[in-house]
Amino acid sequence: MKTRVTVSRSCDNAGRDGEDTVNTLLSRISVTPGLRFGEPCIRGLRITVWDILRWLGTGASHSQIISDYPELTEEDILAALQWAAALKDQHAIR
Repeated sequence: MKTRVTVSRSCDNAGRDGEDTVNTLLSRISVTPGLRFGEPCIRGLRITVWDILRWLGTGASHSQIISDYPELTEEDILAALQWAAALKDQHAIR
């Protein structure tokens, strides 16, 4: 069973379009028990948010990551970054 990811936004001046974009990106992430130990994964793939963040942290560019993992898209990478930002603000809820 997949767990739906929701995000609450606390910015009073956040536009509806920005909120829709964030929610669209975060909808690419799911948590499925048994898949990568229940870690947040991109579109049900065996690639976790943490994998992407680790690659970015080592200096890999978006295009390098996509070249190495062609099943990923630019939006998947942005979704991982949004997930991390939401966790930082403690607004991501599993």
